Amino acid sequence: MKINKNKIAIVVSKFNEVVTANLLSGAIEALKENNVSEKNIKIYYTPGAFEIPLALKKLCRKKGKNKFDGIIALGCVIKGETAHFEYISNAVSNSISNLSVEFEIPIAFGVLTCYTPEQAFARSGVDPCNEDTNKGFESGLALMDMIKLMKTI
Repeated sequence: MKINKNKIAIVVSKFNEVVTANLLSGAIEALKENNVSEKNIKIYYTPGAFEIPLALKKLCRKKGKNKFDGIIALGCVIKGETAHFEYISNAVSNSISNLSVEFEIPIAFGVLTCYTPEQAFARSGVDPCNEDTNKGFESGLALMDMIKLMKTI
């Protein structure tokens, strides 16, 4: 088994923690399946999804031996009775996309934007945990594919 030496950061929202903890488990499992060493995975927590982009920007700016090859953003926004859901979802998704392009660092989008808690739980399953049941796992796989692609371009 060849050890993957890529350095990966994971930014996780603590809001809706029951869901985001499962997403984190899925992402780590996908990275391990791709032979990424646990010592090369750094986890950072934000209070909510809205704060994810600022943490991402700081991580994207790291240089030299502290630079990450890729980042996974994990969060969960569930629609309530106000427009708050739309504002947060749009701001977070647009910011993540812009940061990835600006810094040319793959950032996998693992932020669930769900209408109901049931939808969030359905996309953060851990038994079984795979790309069909866990968006964190799917994000981990997508990140590894993008890191490989970026090294060939």
